[in-house]
Amino acid sequence: MLEEFLSTELFVVLLVFVRVGAAMMLLPGFSEPYVPPRARLILALMISIIISPVVRENLPAMPASMLSLGLLIIGELVIGFFFGTITRMFIAAMATAGMIIAFMSSMANALVNDPSSQQQGAISGSFLTTIAVLMIFILDLHHVMLMAVADSYTLFRPGEGLEMGDFSEMVTRVLSKTFLLAFQLSAPFIAVGTIFYLGLGVLGRLMPQVQIFFVAMPMQIAVGFIILFLSLPVMMGWYFTQFRETLMPFLAPS
Repeated sequence: MLEEFLSTELFVVLLVFVRVGAAMMLLPGFSEPYVPPRARLILALMISIIISPVVRENLPAMPASMLSLGLLIIGELVIGFFFGTITRMFIAAMATAGMIIAFMSSMANALVNDPSSQQQGAISGSFLTTIAVLMIFILDLHHVMLMAVADSYTLFRPGEGLEMGDFSEMVTRVLSKTFLLAFQLSAPFIAVGTIFYLGLGVLGRLMPQVQIFFVAMPMQIAVGFIILFLSLPVMMGWYFTQFRETLMPFLAPS
C-alpha cells in the first residue's frame, strides 16, 4: 500500500515537472543564461511540488507500459515548450525593436554583449531587453506566466491528443504580433530618423563639399537619446499591455 502510494505521488510530481521544467527553460527571467541551471532546476521542482495537488485531478493514471509513458512525457514537453516559446518571442521583439532603433539613430555599430542571447547585439536592443526582463518581475508578470502554466492543465489535459494545428497557428500569430510590436515600439525613431535623413540628403545636395552625414552623426545620436527618454514609458506600457493580453486567454476564469 505504501509503495503504491509513493509511486503514484512520485509519478504525479514528475509528470508536472516535465511540463513546468520545459516551460522554465524558455520563460523570460527564469531561462536567462546568467541564471544558474541548478537554481532553475530547483525552482522548477519546487513549483511542480506546489501545484501538483491542485492539478492532480486533471492528470491521468500512471501508464502500464513504457511506450505510453514515453508518449505522455513527449506530449508534456511539447506543451511546456509551447508556452515558453510564446513568452520568449516577446523578448525577441525587444531585441528587434532595439536593432531598428540603433539603425535609425546611427548606433548600429555600438555593439555590446547581450546577456540574454549570449552574443553581440545593438546597445539599444540589450538595454530594452534588460528593461523588459526587469519590469516583468517588478509588475509581477512572472506570476501570470506561472499561473498560465498551472492553468494549462484545464486547457491541455495530459494524455489527450495534441492540437498541433492550433499550436502552429498560435505560434504564427504571436510571431507576427511580436514583429509588428517591434515596429510599433520603434515607430517614433523611424519617423524622426526618416525626416532627419531626408533633411541631410537635401543639405548634402546643397553642400556637396561637406561630409554632412559624418558631421550630423553626433546630432542624430543625441536626438535618438532624447526620443528614447521621452517615449520609453509609453513604449514599455504598450509592450506589457500586449504581453498581458497574449497570456490572458491561457488563464482559467476565476
